[in-house]
Amino acid sequence: MKKAVTVLAHVLVVVGALNWGLWGFFQFDLVAWLFKGNTTMLSRVVYAIIGLAGVWSIGCIGCCCKAICSCETKAKK
Repeated sequence: MKKAVTVLAHVLVVVGALNWGLWGFFQFDLVAWLFKGNTTMLSRVVYAIIGLAGVWSIGCIGCCCKAICSCETKAKK
């Protein structure tokens, strides 16, 4: 279960990064476009979930990373 949450969090972080990249280069907010504005309830929920995924991913840098990659085996070598 923890591995699935970690993978989902990393995917959402990538989606958030792409959204920020689109905003930075083209001033285009993909989430706002998909959900009819950046202040709609659905957009705010998506922004919040992506934010939580970022927080989860920060916490996973040291410990949960082992669930999706071979950091533990690389560290032992």
